Amino acid sequence: MLEKSQELLEKIRHKFAHVDSCPFEGKRIFFENAGGALTLKSVVDTSARFAAIPDNQGRDNPASHALVAIINKSKADMRVLFNATQGQFFVGESGTELLFRLIRNAIIGAPSGGHVLGSTLEHPASRSAARQWADFASRPYVNVLHNSETGSVDDVDYAALVTPETRVATILHTSPVTGMGVELAAISKAIRSVAPDCFIIVDGIQHAAHGLLDVESYGVDGYVISPYKMFSRHGYGVAWVSDRLTDLPHEMLRDGPADTWELGTRDTGAYATMSDVVDYLDWLGSEVSGSDDKRARIVAAGQAIKAHEKILTDAMLYGKDNLKGVSELDGIEIVGGIDNHRREGLISLRLKDMASADLVTALRNHNIRAHVRKDDHYSGNILTPMGWSDCVRISMCHYNSLAEVASFLTAFEEITKSA
Repeated sequence: MLEKSQELLEKIRHKFAHVDSCPFEGKRIFFENAGGALTLKSVVDTSARFAAIPDNQGRDNPASHALVAIINKSKADMRVLFNATQGQFFVGESGTELLFRLIRNAIIGAPSGGHVLGSTLEHPASRSAARQWADFASRPYVNVLHNSETGSVDDVDYAALVTPETRVATILHTSPVTGMGVELAAISKAIRSVAPDCFIIVDGIQHAAHGLLDVESYGVDGYVISPYKMFSRHGYGVAWVSDRLTDLPHEMLRDGPADTWELGTRDTGAYATMSDVVDYLDWLGSEVSGSDDKRARIVAAGQAIKAHEKILTDAMLYGKDNLKGVSELDGIEIVGGIDNHRREGLISLRLKDMASADLVTALRNHNIRAHVRKDDHYSGNILTPMGWSDCVRISMCHYNSLAEVASFLTAFEEITKSA
């Protein structure tokens, strides 16, 4: 959809810093978005502006009152972005830290007995937290095996192992290694149909930039994102928590408000940059729809993003004009297969005759930024069952163009011929 209007795509690209060049390397195509998306220029400006403000929240002066108002506005904006009618938002050190915290509190606070349920698809941010705190609480950890052929996990996989004794469950919304999403609402429904009081915590870090967020439809208790992967900056994470999770004992200052999750003074600029993200998606939605409702515009933006990224991944897989797609080249293997409706802006592959690290270097020599994944603690859960030691992750976002994909395909075919 976005590619059909070159003018709109150029407007989009103009809103991001370093969209086509690296401040250290010069001109390059950025296909490393799963490692961290490009940053909105408005986020850069907002971060600098708030970094200079010496005041804190909670004081009786105009600056302090203004900071509190900005935080409250950001939380209201996030409520629209996530479509969350209840619960609350707060920021923390990172998405990983927040996942550890929510999972820890769910496992420690859940009724005694029972077990913790998770899947092999998950990033170690949730998987490590669940296993560590399940051990601490003497609750068995039950492992749902993902499907290596699809690069995902389905509701039937969870349904086979959930029992009335499932106290806490973790779900990865989209894999940063396979690039495949899951049917989150269906998995949550499968869990709650057997264990209605189970606490469900979701890692939405990879998914957030590539599709809609709709907490209201998920039926979960916690959803975490890392804003640097959603057009904001490093240095903080965002968590949404349900009221029932808040009602569990959780870390708080002694004699402080019982419903507070924040510990210490937060960076107002972090909250403000989330408003920048929401404002950007609101603007994009206004460009692709005529709605006068903010949530509807954000939904329209998400739909346009998803449609555009499918055009990009299809072109990379199947080719464009006279250029061959990666699926048409000899010696190429693709994680999750070729025709996979779960794919969200990401293709992981390997070239049989070239080490993945060397392929990343070869792409960099063609001014294309990609990333290697290895069978380590980050990606071994995906690669080891496939018998792979590594792969190359090519990750796109909606500000990437078909012209950039064409440049990649030209370079990639040249590289494969010389391998």
